Amino acid sequence: MVGFQHYLALSGILFGLGFYTALSKRNAIVVLMGIEVMFNAVNVAVVAIAKYLLPFSLAGSVASGGEPAYQFLLTGQVFAIFVIAVAAAEVALGLGIVLAIYRARETVDVSQFTLMKE
Repeated sequence: MVGFQHYLALSGILFGLGFYTALSKRNAIVVLMGIEVMFNAVNVAVVAIAKYLLPFSLAGSVASGGEPAYQFLLTGQVFAIFVIAVAAAEVALGLGIVLAIYRARETVDVSQFTLMKE
């Protein structure tokens, strides 16, 4: 059975792969892909936390007369959708910048991006 630890392990592995890709590659498009993998790793972790940990923490508040738990059950999914929207905007902006630099320099090598004067 797949449990909470499996989702966190998957999230950690994905985040590590994305981090390695973003730092080790020289192609700007591949760097953006690595950043997207990191965003998706965070989404996996947040949804897993919302599914496995949040219902147990809210059970006590309902028993003690607190707010109903159903109001908070989708917080991880809502946060993941927000992160996906931000990631889509980041990709659109990043690819626009990469396209402009490619037209000016005819390269997408990130080591060449330090020379912005020309």
